Amino acid sequence: MKKILLSLVLAGGCLMAADGADIFKKCIACHGPQGDKVAPGSKGDVTIGGLDKARLVASLKGYAAGTEDNGGAKAIMYSNMKNWNLTDEDIDAVADYISKLPKK
Repeated sequence: MKKILLSLVLAGGCLMAADGADIFKKCIACHGPQGDKVAPGSKGDVTIGGLDKARLVASLKGYAAGTEDNGGAKAIMYSNMKNWNLTDEDIDAVADYISKLPKK
């Protein structure tokens, strides 16, 4: 019986894990479905698809804290990160997803 309960608890935890692809749907309007679109107001013609995961995590946490400065329309990202209220697990999941998109 204990093994069954443990299995159910572990399975439930997997079902509640953050889904990077689902979270990324919020980003598509500005960054494109493959992260290959230069976001409005951004500087340097940078696209996010295929960027290093650690860089993405650091940037997203910086936007959430209001400290990241992309030299462009950072206020949009500040607002999005505040409104979306992403957890560290969510940020990690979406950064992992974006890092695996094709680099353009």
